[in-house]
Amino acid sequence: MTQLDRKIFATLFFALFSTLTGVGIVVPLLPVYAHQLGAGGFAIGLIFGAFSLSRTLFLPIFGKWSDQRGRKPFIVTGLLAYALISGLFMLADSIESLIAVRFIQGIASAMIMPVVQAYVGDITPEGSEGLSMGAFNMSVFFGLSAGPVLGGLIRDGFGLDTAFAAMGMMTLAGCALCAFILPPTREEQTVLNQRAILPWRVLLRDPEIGALFSFRFAYTSSIGVVWSFMPVLASVTFSLSSSATGVLVMLGVFVSGSLQAPMGWLADRVHRGAMVICGGLIVALSLLLFQWAGHFWHLLGVIVLFGIGGGLSMPPLMAMAVSKGSRADAMGSVMALLTMAHSLGMLAGSLLGGWMMDAVDLRHAFSLGAFVMLAGIAGFAFLGKTYLFKAPPEQTIPPRRW
Repeated sequence: MTQLDRKIFATLFFALFSTLTGVGIVVPLLPVYAHQLGAGGFAIGLIFGAFSLSRTLFLPIFGKWSDQRGRKPFIVTGLLAYALISGLFMLADSIESLIAVRFIQGIASAMIMPVVQAYVGDITPEGSEGLSMGAFNMSVFFGLSAGPVLGGLIRDGFGLDTAFAAMGMMTLAGCALCAFILPPTREEQTVLNQRAILPWRVLLRDPEIGALFSFRFAYTSSIGVVWSFMPVLASVTFSLSSSATGVLVMLGVFVSGSLQAPMGWLADRVHRGAMVICGGLIVALSLLLFQWAGHFWHLLGVIVLFGIGGGLSMPPLMAMAVSKGSRADAMGSVMALLTMAHSLGMLAGSLLGGWMMDAVDLRHAFSLGAFVMLAGIAGFAFLGKTYLFKAPPEQTIPPRRW
């Protein structure tokens, strides 16, 4: 395909934006709500980790099936399930029930994000992977940045149940967009190609995928720490309102989202591996600075720095993933593996951060996240030394190596 299909791209963009706005409404409220129910740090980690665990278990299945059977059925089904699950949040009144609902929500999520990203990868012209994925990732970051602000305002003005209902309505709007506008499954590129799907053992042994997995895992571990424990730090240490906490979460995500398209454009022209490493180092530094945050404006500055690191590193990383998926004829499987890294990272970040909060101190959870980020950068550099650090960048796609 030589030209991006703008109708499909726009449909997926606005569907995912509306869905993640709904998700973002709830994310900053869950840790505080769980804390009010008596949850300690580890229990808060379990609430966030249950989502990541179930998503990780089902990602390989849905990713490979979407390569074989098409993208649309999984996207529409996952979005509809997400909308229905919002009602279960209204009924959850204990730590155990919150964990159960998040586990179910993770299964639905496994049908959405990697399959949507694979669909975008299918329609992306060769040589413009950075710009296409950077522009598309704006839907993720802008949705998640708008959501926390809306969630804080809705929670303060109308109550928690209204916030859950808003999540359901936003997700249902995304479902309707995909159901009525995306072309029939039989017209999708992955169905028309009818190519043999590479087995998992081949993909899992590839060092380039290992490098991408390592960094994505570490980066989302950092996100897991920030999203799980920054709201608690803001509430307990600084006595900030839900609205103020929502602004903090929003700013980090918004800054990162604002950089997606320009950094994606840059990733098609300069060394992608170097961009990834520089962004990762900025993320690690921002996590260390949580130790010295003394008031709201300190937190705001640290969150903005965290967003800059993610905005610099993620477009080139996703461009590498699209190039890999295209060469391997396994876009859904590659995206599923990266989303597995995302899920496992969120699980590890929330659980390790919760353990550190209970065993040592809340602020040390962020220091542990910085250590994990540095380890992920090292893994990315070591595993990717053969493939990822050739002459900049990957505009000339190397031959398939299997």
